[in-house]
Amino acid sequence: MIRHEHAGGIQLRGDELESQTAHEVLGWALGRFHPRIALASSFGAEDVVVIDMLMRLEPKARVFTLDTGRLPAETYGLMEAIRERYGLAIDVYFPRAEAVETMVREHGVNLFYRSIENRKRCCAVRKVDPLERGLVGLEAWITGLRREQAVTRTDLRKVEVDRAHAGIIKINPLADWTWDQVWAYIRARDVPYNALHDQGYPSIGCAPCTRAVTPGQDLRSGRWWWETPETKECGLHVEKG
Repeated sequence: MIRHEHAGGIQLRGDELESQTAHEVLGWALGRFHPRIALASSFGAEDVVVIDMLMRLEPKARVFTLDTGRLPAETYGLMEAIRERYGLAIDVYFPRAEAVETMVREHGVNLFYRSIENRKRCCAVRKVDPLERGLVGLEAWITGLRREQAVTRTDLRKVEVDRAHAGIIKINPLADWTWDQVWAYIRARDVPYNALHDQGYPSIGCAPCTRAVTPGQDLRSGRWWWETPETKECGLHVEKG
């Protein structure tokens, strides 16, 4: 069972944090870990909600992102809008140039379409390695993950130990939120969001690996649509064996 001491001396266990609101969980996390805590943002709808909450709680909270080199133009536009809205300096981590060059030379620029192994290889180079560099020196990191996003996330806790990343603490304040709650927050506070959401893209990743979905389809069915939808993940949120 996770147990941490609040900055004010109050002790909360992981199960007690499950009953807290997203705002309360973030407040606890900042009180316990700031400045050695950061949000890893891909600038999806959930992430802009968390950014807005963070900036209201702690304007100096750290936010970083992974620029894979294959992101849609609309994602870069949103990054600039977020910078301007909150005066936020976003740390950007890029894939290692040598690793990308080797991968493309050996497997081609669009290797991910040919096999799941190749897609995971691309994600490892462009996303997983940069994330690991972004987490260096942190005691905790924040995500916008929700349980209803995928069957691989149904057991998500609001606060958990991330064994895939040296046992640091992972904060998922929106774990129990619905898609409707996310958009209600965005609209109520006029939070900037990715323009692709208005074009049928509920989940947005790299441009070649993301497409629009039709009404009624699973929210993540537009991601790596050529793979089995029940189990696909990029590797950022999968525990290592």
